[in-house]
Amino acid sequence: MMLEQLKEIIMEYVEVEADDITLESRFIEDLQFNSYDFMSFLGELEEKFDVMVDEEEVMKLQTVGDAIAYLEKLQGK
Repeated sequence: MMLEQLKEIIMEYVEVEADDITLESRFIEDLQFNSYDFMSFLGELEEKFDVMVDEEEVMKLQTVGDAIAYLEKLQGK
């Protein structure tokens, strides 16, 4: 499941437990991402899911659920 894959990647960037990451978790406010970590995280998503993200679009992503929906859209699901 994509949520499980995202949890693994998120935990590489911020100190948070997998159980604390939900679809509603906000990257900045809840997970404590800084802008550098978020951009690195996006690069890793591109590589792992074989997609190209649009910088303008990804700046609208607030939650883990937003990221999953965006990735699924890019993958044509």
